Amino acid sequence: MTFTRLLLTVLGVALGVLAVVAGGADDSPGLQGIGVVIVGAAVVFGVRSARRSPW
Repeated sequence: MTFTRLLLTVLGVALGVLAVVAGGADDSPGLQGIGVVIVGAAVVFGVRSARRSPW
């Protein structure tokens, strides 16, 4: 996995966690759901990138 893909994965997870926290503070279930989807997509992206990595 290259540094760029690792950075994108970490930023995606961080953005999703921030969305979940902000949705919890504002009592917004929709924002929390979007945050969970973002975290899930970032994890899938990271795992696929790691599996396709030549090293």
